[in-house]
Amino acid sequence: MTSENLARLAAARAHRDLSDLARQGVGVISSGTGASERIEAARRLRVMANELLDLVVLGEALDGEPWEEITSALRRRDVETVRAEYDEAVTQWQAVPATALQGAEGDARDLDAWYRRHREDADPPAENPVSDLLQAD
Repeated sequence: MTSENLARLAAARAHRDLSDLARQGVGVISSGTGASERIEAARRLRVMANELLDLVVLGEALDGEPWEEITSALRRRDVETVRAEYDEAVTQWQAVPATALQGAEGDARDLDAWYRRHREDADPPAENPVSDLLQAD
């Protein structure tokens, strides 16, 4: 497994966690929670969404996507600023030891099963989207 695939696996986890937390917010919308609890829950979602974005960018950078393309997708203008924001993370992820990859297949299978349980008709029909990522190596 490559560092790019490891970042994409982490992004898949972040997608799942963000989805689960958002669904919980719908479930308590009419409960007796106060304004501060609702605001805090929404703030947590925003933080998680930002972390997800960083993981997706990291995966693309590790895959060799040009910084110009990444910068454009982020709706930003300064390529060098964007690259500088992610340089340290890219370097750290490139140096991940092989032992850090142990258990990735089990995580991928769990994410595949989660996806199949929650998939709706309009979602991509993939049966094993995360496991398929790991097989691409």
